[in-house]
Amino acid sequence: MKGARATPRLVFGSSVTPGDRVLPEEVAVALSFNGTTQAVMMATPADLKDFGVGFALTEGIALPDDILSVEVETVPRGVDVQIWLHPEAEARLSARRRTMSGPVGCGLCGIDSIEQALREVPVVPPSAFRMTGSQVLAAVAALPGEQRLHDATRAVHGAAFWNGRVLMAREDVGRHNALDKLVGGMVSQGISPQGAVVLTSRVSTDMVQKVAMLGAPMIIAVSAPTAEAVELAEAAGITLIALARGDRFEVFSHTDRLKMEQAHVG
Repeated sequence: MKGARATPRLVFGSSVTPGDRVLPEEVAVALSFNGTTQAVMMATPADLKDFGVGFALTEGIALPDDILSVEVETVPRGVDVQIWLHPEAEARLSARRRTMSGPVGCGLCGIDSIEQALREVPVVPPSAFRMTGSQVLAAVAALPGEQRLHDATRAVHGAAFWNGRVLMAREDVGRHNALDKLVGGMVSQGISPQGAVVLTSRVSTDMVQKVAMLGAPMIIAVSAPTAEAVELAEAAGITLIALARGDRFEVFSHTDRLKMEQAHVG
């Protein structure tokens, strides 16, 4: 399986049993724009073109039409994802320039100003997209079926896009990376963002920022949000649903996108 490999280990219990366990791979992935490295992330080496496109879009470095090409090159100690942009995008590139080298659990490592960390994001425009409670639970229930790498390793995050069904899903050892890969894949394949982004992780401010840059009106997460993430979702016009597990969930912002179920008359 791409992005994972079998690793020898011993199992200690009532006896000691040798064998292998499939573990996720993580490699140093450089994200280079017009020949200059802007970020280095530890990431799962799969769907790296999507990762490059998604990172460029969700970090405000580029618009879809700015991206001329994306090339993935293996280098001695990792992978270099080379994104080439129109010259007109250079000003935006300079404004969002950052150098990152940190753990995958941190989405803000290396940002050199508070203003960059708390950057403004576009407001998601009003739309007719709505979901019922049953659909919210169905979207969450569909996510495990899209997590083949997680099933094999139990050690990666997932991000999916749902609009009546799961249209796309991506996985990575980093929750931000999984979301960037999803965004990049959706943009590359021309999938409309009118639907819900479904996450296996908690929801922090930077995750909301990335969904706002995509333009999706709803986030559904199995874990809790931060208070600041809720405030940003409210300001950005995003319905934030979290703690979606089993037969319940909690809605923190823009509850108008939740439709009441039709009562059945027997």
